[in-house]
Amino acid sequence: MRLYQQLILFMLAATVLPLAVVGFLLLSRAEAELTGRIVSEQHVIAETTAESASAELMKTVDALARSAELFNWESITPEEFQGGLQLLYGQSPAVSAVMHLDALGNPRGSPVFQAAGDSEHPGFEPSALLDLARSVPVQTLRRGNKGQAALGRVYAHAPSGRAAVAVAVKLGDGEDAPFALAEVVFSDLEDLLARRAAGSPGYIDLVDTTARRVLASSLSERRLRPLEPVLATWLVSDDAQVRGFRLDTPAMRVSAARVPKVPGFEVVVAVDEAVALAPVRAMRRTVLLSIGAAFAVLLGLGALFTRRLNLRLSRVVAGAEAFGRGELERRVTVEGDDELSELASSFNSMGSELESARARMLRWNDDLKSRVEEATAELKAAQAQLLEAQKLAAVGQLGAGVAHEINNPLAGILGNTQLLMLERDEKDPDFDTLRKIELSAKRCKEITQNLLRFSQQRARPELRAVDLNAVLRDALSLTENQIKGEGIALVSEWASPPTRAKADPGHLSQVVLALVSNARTAMMKTEAKRLSLRTGERDGRCFFEVEDTGKGIAPEHRSRIFEPFFTTKDVWSNVGLGLSVAWRVVSEAGGTIEVRTEVGQGTCFTVWLPKA
Repeated sequence: MRLYQQLILFMLAATVLPLAVVGFLLLSRAEAELTGRIVSEQHVIAETTAESASAELMKTVDALARSAELFNWESITPEEFQGGLQLLYGQSPAVSAVMHLDALGNPRGSPVFQAAGDSEHPGFEPSALLDLARSVPVQTLRRGNKGQAALGRVYAHAPSGRAAVAVAVKLGDGEDAPFALAEVVFSDLEDLLARRAAGSPGYIDLVDTTARRVLASSLSERRLRPLEPVLATWLVSDDAQVRGFRLDTPAMRVSAARVPKVPGFEVVVAVDEAVALAPVRAMRRTVLLSIGAAFAVLLGLGALFTRRLNLRLSRVVAGAEAFGRGELERRVTVEGDDELSELASSFNSMGSELESARARMLRWNDDLKSRVEEATAELKAAQAQLLEAQKLAAVGQLGAGVAHEINNPLAGILGNTQLLMLERDEKDPDFDTLRKIELSAKRCKEITQNLLRFSQQRARPELRAVDLNAVLRDALSLTENQIKGEGIALVSEWASPPTRAKADPGHLSQVVLALVSNARTAMMKTEAKRLSLRTGERDGRCFFEVEDTGKGIAPEHRSRIFEPFFTTKDVWSNVGLGLSVAWRVVSEAGGTIEVRTEVGQGTCFTVWLPKA
């Protein structure tokens, strides 16, 4: 599981879930308390409204009954009788009409009423006179006393469409006494219900449980509608004075109270549960949104935190991987002052230590390599010197043997030739031939003498402090005229102050002459002829250089230039022993000879000698 997922689970478990549980428990408790309060208020409203409805209805009935007792209806004139009916009509604005009935319930005379809109009384349709007369069975009142009243069935009032009820009032004593029949419209009751329901999220109905219909309602559209079956069944089955229950479809909270003094009439107070509990449910939505917002904020903050943490961790991981790849110069950069920054500092310290250790190891490796290379070079130089010494020794032995074997016959040839030359005149034709033989024999003798000189073990050199400038000037003075005579420009660069080397001055002069001789020979056929001699001191050693602008040395010949009898001169002389002797002299003095050459450009010999 990734770190971000673990952090989200932790935040859920530590903050969001406890807040959600506590919030929903509090909301459930608040909803239960609000529901109880709504039910209590509904009970109070239902009970008080039922009492008010009873009072309103009975007020009209009582007013009619009291007014009926004021007259002696059996002894007054018809005009007075009609005036009495008019008095009954004016007892309540809810009365729409009053008519005279005989003891059998048959209409007598004209009813008292007004057209709709002419007064505050409800209008009346004369065509409904017969239905009004039949709405109350007055026979039940024939044995009653004067002023006794009875209510008929409830019906729809024709002009207004509201509920109305007929009220029969006995006008005398005895079974033959007439009756006054008044039509009472429930307009005042509906106004009462509307006032009580004002500001409420529901409605208030006056219902007839016997007929199972709504008589009056604060909502005009419910007027005279049948009761819902569930509500009707519940009202009929419960005998309590005030009671409450809940309807599921639609979700309603209902409280009912019986109307006193009016059997079968009940006041029903219904409140839409969604509207009544809207504050709690709005609070629940608010809590849900708050929890969601808090969760979103936590997710965002967690994402930012884990992104920053992952970024810092990735830097540490990248640094560790770089160390693993050997990139020890890599450093981990982590901002902050926490455990990760301390870990990064530890990685950096470790990298620095490893880098230092590797640098030390590389230096040791380089030192070891240098020492191995130096030792190898010394071994190669020693081996080369040994090979050269072996070559020189072999050549010396060979030259000594050859010179010894040739000298004796050569002396006989030369002596006999000279004797023959003495016996002949210079004009003799054979004299020139004998001279040539003599010259050839002398040349052979010189060669054998050079071989002998090379092969002979020379005396140990006398190494002492010498002035290189003076040695080169003395050696150069022996051949300077010859150099200038050949058209060679001579350039000399002497060290100042003069450098002093440890060498044998006589042998060193021989080396200088050999190098100068080779330079002159190399420049015989070149256009630019310049011979440069210079002395100096560098790195604790002395050196002198002989540089020419001759033909140079071919690459394939460079490894053999110090071999005896090897020469590349166009004019063969001195049997190729000059550089061999020079190498031997310099080696005996503890020095070395370096060669820098380029074909067609010239050659430079650098002789290194120990400093005195």
